[in-house]
Amino acid sequence: MQKDELIQLHTFLYQIRSQLEQICEHNGCNYNSYEKLEITPYQIHKSKREHKLAVFTLSKDIAGILSNNNGDPGLEKIVNRLDQITMRFMTQKEKEDHRL
Repeated sequence: MQKDELIQLHTFLYQIRSQLEQICEHNGCNYNSYEKLEITPYQIHKSKREHKLAVFTLSKDIAGILSNNNGDPGLEKIVNRLDQITMRFMTQKEKEDHRL
C-alpha cells in the first residue's frame, strides 16, 4: 500500500472512531492509545510506519468500542489480534509508552 493510500485509510478510520466515540460517549468509552501515538492523518510528513501503526491502533480501538457495546466475544478476539499486530510496528520506546 502506498503512503498516500495509507493516509487516506488513516483519515477514514479516524473519522469512524470519532463518530463511534460520540455515539457511545455516555457508555464510558475511553480509548487513548491512539492519542499516545501523537500522530494524526493530517501529519503527512510522518513516516509510513507511523501511519501504519496509527491505522492498526485505530482499528483496534474501533473493534474495542464495538466489542464493549455488543458484548460479542468474536470482536474481543479481533481486538487482541490487532493489539498483537500493532505491537509489531512499534519501536521499543513506543512499546514502553504503550505499557504505561
